[in-house]
Amino acid sequence: MKTLILASASPRRAELLQQIGLTFRVQPADIDETVAEGESAEHYVERLAREKALRVAGENLDALVLGSDTSVVLQGKILGKPVDAAEAKATLARLSGQQHQVMTAVALARGEVCQSHLSVTNVTFRSLSEAEIRAYVDSGEPMDKAGSYGIQGLGGIFVQELQGSYSAVVGLPLLETAGLLAEAGFPVWQNWPSCKESQT
Repeated sequence: MKTLILASASPRRAELLQQIGLTFRVQPADIDETVAEGESAEHYVERLAREKALRVAGENLDALVLGSDTSVVLQGKILGKPVDAAEAKATLARLSGQQHQVMTAVALARGEVCQSHLSVTNVTFRSLSEAEIRAYVDSGEPMDKAGSYGIQGLGGIFVQELQGSYSAVVGLPLLETAGLLAEAGFPVWQNWPSCKESQT
C-alpha cells in the first residue's frame, strides 16, 4: 500500500481524511505564503496547495502527498487569518450580511508530478450583532482560521446559506480529494473496513 502524507498541520484537514477512512502521516510543508503582485485569489490558493504537496513529495519520492490551502474571499479580496482580536472583529463585521467565497484547493503529488483541483463555495452570513461578534472573538475560535470563522464550530450559527462543498469550507474538498486519489490508483473506498455478516 502506498504511503499517504498530509502536507498540512491543520487538525481539521486531518479529521476530514480520517472521516473518509484514510491512514496517513502528517508532514507540514514550510513554504512562502505571500500573495504575488496581481495574483488572483483562485491562482493563489491553487498555487499554494501545489507548492505544499510538491515540497513534501520532493522529500518522500515514493509517497502520495496531499497539499491544500483555503482562502476566504470577499469582493475579490483575500481575508487571511487574523493577526489579533481587533482584526478578527473587523473581518466578521465585513462578512456580516454578505455573501463571500471560500476557495479551497487540493493537490496530490508524487515525485515531481502534481494534479490539483479548486473548489469554490458561496457562503452567505446573516447579519451579526456587535455583541455576538465580540463573544465569538472572545471564544478564541476565529484566531487560527481564514476569514476569522470556523463553520464546523461555533461560527456555524452565522451561516445563512451555503452553495457548494461544506467540507471544502472546513478545509478540504472531499469529493475532489477522493477523485485525485482514485486517479492515482488509490481509491478511498478500498481502505474502508468490511462488516460482513456471518452466514449460517
